[in-house]
Amino acid sequence: MLAKKFIFFTALLLLISCSENNTGIALGSLERERVIHPATTNNILIELPVAAGDPVKKGQVVAQFDDQLQQAMVAKVKAQFMQAQANLEKVLNGARAEEVAAANAAVAAAKATSLQSEANFERTQRLVKDRLASQDTLDRATASRDENLAKLESAQQQLNELTSGSRIEDIHIAKAQLQAADAELTIQQKHLNDLTITATRDGILDNLPWHVGERVTQNSPVAIVLAAGAPHARVYIPEPYRAKLSRGMQLMVKVDGISTAYSGTLTWIANDPAFTPYYALNQEERARLMYLAEVTLPKSAENLPSGVPAQVIMP
Repeated sequence: MLAKKFIFFTALLLLISCSENNTGIALGSLERERVIHPATTNNILIELPVAAGDPVKKGQVVAQFDDQLQQAMVAKVKAQFMQAQANLEKVLNGARAEEVAAANAAVAAAKATSLQSEANFERTQRLVKDRLASQDTLDRATASRDENLAKLESAQQQLNELTSGSRIEDIHIAKAQLQAADAELTIQQKHLNDLTITATRDGILDNLPWHVGERVTQNSPVAIVLAAGAPHARVYIPEPYRAKLSRGMQLMVKVDGISTAYSGTLTWIANDPAFTPYYALNQEERARLMYLAEVTLPKSAENLPSGVPAQVIMP
């Protein structure tokens, strides 16, 4: 960190010195937007299909992580989704015709048994009245009748349940389970897709910090792309010219090694100086303040390389 600060201040002092010798010029270099593609997981890098320095198109694969485990997870969640979907269809469709027929048969059998036990109860009751059977025999006949009546009622209720369809609460539960499975499938599929890193913009693949076979830590840059199109001149504006500049102004940009100048557009300028000393400054010290700014070059400059020194002529 200290080394970076030292380099920054050294560069700033050089800019100040150069600006004193080149009045009316803002110094800097040509830059492009850096699109950093971070690793979405702590995983092993298995493929880098594009070499550093090659052009890439939006959507082109620039890095591939090991996805075997995640594919298995997606397959598992797909099975759970299909299970929830089948359960909802079962709840909505209700009982099958075979189940209803079996329930009807059970009701008919229970009715026959109940009628038989009722007739046996009445016959036993007459025998007891004529003193031809004991009270214990009547008690057993009564219990058998009541038991068979209860079985008939149970069979009838089961038939009613099958023919009435599913309860609205069961339908809501089945729908909620299907929605939860669908959401989980979306999440796991997104995790699987994130293991394939694709370029989000056209440009040049500038840097590949990791190598195939390495386990990349999550959120670490795995591919850095310089956006396509014309570069911008990132320059330091001397303080005396700051008040004269505003966004949208046209400024002339000279690039080292290019004889012709380009007409660029001032697209951004900092509100605060790049290096702010104490507020008690005299006029001479204030003139040393520098404001970082970006001047976008026209389309005709899109082939210029990044990092080349550039100068912007002040108005």
